[in-house]
Parts: sequence; structure tokens; C-alpha cells
Amino acid sequence: MTIHRVLVCGNLAEDGLSILRQTPNIALDVKPELKEDELAELIAPYHALIVRSDTRPTAKVIAAADNLKVIGRAGTGVDNIDVEAATKRGIVVMNTPGGNSVTTAEHTFALLMATARHIAQGTMSLKQGRWERKKLVGVELSGKTLGIVGIGRIGSLVAQRAAAFGMHTVGYDPYLTREAAAKLGIELVALDTLFARADFITLHVPLTDETRHIINADAFRKMKRGVRLINCARGGLVDETALAAALQDGTVAAAALDVFEEEPPPPDHPLLALPNLTCTPHLGASTTEAQVSVAVSIARQIVDFLETGAIFGAVNAPSVSAEIMAELRPYVDLGIKLGMFQGQAFGSHVRRLVIEYSGKVADLDVRPITQAILVGLLSGTSNRVNFVNAALIAEERGMVVSETKNRVAKDFASLIALWAETDQGESDVAGAIFRESDLRIVRVNGFPIEAIPKGHMLLCANRDQPGVLGRICSTLGDGGVNIARLYLGRKEIGGTAISLIQVDSPVPDEVMAKLHEIPAVLKARCIHL
Repeated sequence: MTIHRVLVCGNLAEDGLSILRQTPNIALDVKPELKEDELAELIAPYHALIVRSDTRPTAKVIAAADNLKVIGRAGTGVDNIDVEAATKRGIVVMNTPGGNSVTTAEHTFALLMATARHIAQGTMSLKQGRWERKKLVGVELSGKTLGIVGIGRIGSLVAQRAAAFGMHTVGYDPYLTREAAAKLGIELVALDTLFARADFITLHVPLTDETRHIINADAFRKMKRGVRLINCARGGLVDETALAAALQDGTVAAAALDVFEEEPPPPDHPLLALPNLTCTPHLGASTTEAQVSVAVSIARQIVDFLETGAIFGAVNAPSVSAEIMAELRPYVDLGIKLGMFQGQAFGSHVRRLVIEYSGKVADLDVRPITQAILVGLLSGTSNRVNFVNAALIAEERGMVVSETKNRVAKDFASLIALWAETDQGESDVAGAIFRESDLRIVRVNGFPIEAIPKGHMLLCANRDQPGVLGRICSTLGDGGVNIARLYLGRKEIGGTAISLIQVDSPVPDEVMAKLHEIPAVLKARCIHL
């Protein structure tokens, strides 16, 4: 039984730890939150790493992770993980985006109401012996416009709660259609329009290069005077220097932050001295229910991945359940074989690759199959290529990959065909599945053939003349190479023919040299699948 070593850094709810401890082939270690150097020193033997927001698997850590297959984030944001470095190393990065959605939406609305009614300021004032009713006059939510930047799970839940308070909601999300937003009761608008119309603005987007400081001095100039701003998403979405200025000059009447660019913020942070700022120490997901939910979710995701290869909640790979993977498995296996055949027969330095899916396979989610084809194609050039990083490696090498689907079957119930443009010219290879998982290569460079893609093979192109195949076979025999199976293909009598010969052992170089001396042999290439 294969033992998978799992490292948990930080506080993971006991419900999640129990799932890991009760899995027989998992050896679990639990450590406190670790600094970069500490984690880099420990990580080498582990197959899986589970972290919260304060542990940072950086490029340095990932470079030291010789056996790591998966990083699980117990929560939503993965900006504490170097996803690019993990992807290059072929490491799956998973999160639990739904586990704390309700909790974060509720915290957002709590802060929204706090900014409207001066809850924190009133509490502090009263505890200090003051009774400042006239100073702390608030505003109603009913009839006000709420602007939501980012309409995902949490943004949608916030919109539901806003509707219950009689608010009109406008939203900005470049990935959402107007029709989809309308179903959520949200009027989809441009970002500048949202700034101009909203009385309250709340942020629910990930922190990326595009969203960093999405709320900045220029954005504040476009907002209504007296707007109220809430950020329970990620630190860094708001330019904190610009926010401090806007709070001081009245552009922003009040703001509430659950997240900061630096956490914890330094005691002398200028925002902390402002009376119209309400803040909490990153409590968006801090409820008992959410902690249990994300812990259970990430534990199950890690166990499923290590035991079955099923991928859920991955941010750098297609999510595929064990049931779907079982259905896809024969096509995935065929894809790997086709990619390997293409790379070994015609070269892996591909400039353009077109993959056509025909018949029943066209109704499936073909992303894992495409990844499998790329894994096979690139396997001869990198020992680190896998289903996570294959597309990235292909892109880095300048390969343009495209997919086409045709639900009309072409000669076979399901057909996967590759067309490639390489340094050596154009080539194509196609495969099909006979009887559940019986794989076949059915076309090579336009030649029909029916070959089992397995073991050592010799691909020969030759003039279709009497005796040529006999000389090829006798040359192999004289060289001590035993033939297991022989597959032939030709388009016309007397033209060019191909033979795909399955052999029991690799063909020695000296035998290959003799094959090339046969006048009618145009090309011979060794292949191992």
C-alpha cells in the first residue's frame, strides 16, 4: 500500500484532521504556521500540503518540494501560494471556494450596516463615558444603491441580503452576462458607472495584477461624495494611502476593512487613527461553521486526489470527479499514446497542434484528454511534465493548441485525431477505442492502419514494391529483433506504404542503419509506447 505523507500547517478544524487521520494510507503531520525557510526545510518528503492564509508556499518552498503533488488551501484566496511556480512543477493547487461564502457574505453585511449606523464608533464613545447621539447620525439602507465589484458566490449572496433591505444593486463583473446578473437581481454596469452611482461599494474579487489597487485615488474621484466602502475580500484591492486621504476629506464617509495589504497592519498605520474607519482582523471566514466546512472540504479533496486522482476545486487544473475520470480514462490513455506517438514519430517541436474530437467523445469534457495528449507529446522533452503543467509548458514553447468537436462519428464511434505542424513538416495521427478500453491507432499521415499502441514499435515508410517488407523483416531477424505484430497501410498500389512493426525489444542502432540502406525504405523511426 502506497503511503501518502500529508503536512498541515496552521489550525485546521478537528473534523478535517479526523478525515485525514482515519484514511489508512495517509501519514499526517500537523505543524503550526511556518515561515518560508522553515517550510522549505521540511517539505521535501511530503506528497500533500494543507495551509491556511498565513503559511506561504513560495517559489523557494515549491523548489524544495521534491515529492509534492498537491497544495490545499483551507479557504478561498490562494494569493499566499505561488500558483505559477506550483503549476510549472506540476503541483495541483486546490481551494475551498464555497466553504466560507455565507460567512464572508454575512460579515460583509455586518460591516456594511456598521458603516451606515456608526456601530463601532458608538460602542467606543459610550464605553468612554460619552453620549453622542447627535454626532453619530447614520443613514438608512432602504432605497440606497449598493455597488458590488465581483459577482461570484459571495457577491451574489451579498446581493440577496441587500435586496431584503430594500437596496438597489448594481454590479461589475467582466465575466458575467447581463442576463445572468439580472437573474440575481443585479443591474450589470461598467466599473466607472458603478463608482458614480453607488452609495455603498463592496469588493468581492481575487487579488491579481489586474485587480491590485482597483480602488485608488482615481477611483475615489469618480465616486459619489459620502460613499461608504467595504472590503472583506483581499488586502491590496484598495490603495490604503488613497483611502486614508478620501476618509479625511469626506469623499468617503466611512469605510470598513476586514483585510489589509500587510497583516497585521503596523500600529502606526494611518488608517487605524481615523474615526470613520471600522476594521476587523480578517474575520470574514472566522465562524465555527465556516472553519469546519473548509476543513472537511479540503481534507476530502486531498484524500480523493491522493487515492483516486479525482480533482475538485483546483485553480490550475480541470476539476474531474472519480466517476467522470472513470468514464474518461480510456480516452485519456489513448490521448497519452497518441501524443507520445506524434512526438516520437514526427517530432515534439510542434508549432501548431489541432485536436479533433469526433463522435461520442465530443459530448464529454475533453480538457483532461487534451492535457493527456500534451503530456504524451512532451514526455520525451521533460521528466516533470504532467496533467497540471503540460499546457503551460506547451505555451512556453510557443505551441498553439486548438480543439474542434464534431458529434458526427467518422468511421468510428469515437475518434481522436491530431494534426501537427512541426519543424519537419505536417503530420497527423488518429486513434479510436474498440470494446471499452481496447486502444487502437487507426491513421498515420493519412494511411489507414489498425495498430495496438503498446511497447516497442518500428514505423517504416517505403515504396510499395514486392519484397520490401520481406527485407525489412529479415533485417530485423538478422539483428536479433523478434517481431510480435505487423500492421500495414497504403493508399494505392505502387505508391507509398507504411508498416508499423511491434517488436519484443528496442531496435539496435546498427540494425536501424541497415534498414536505412534498403533502397525502397524512405524512413524508419523507433517508437516506444
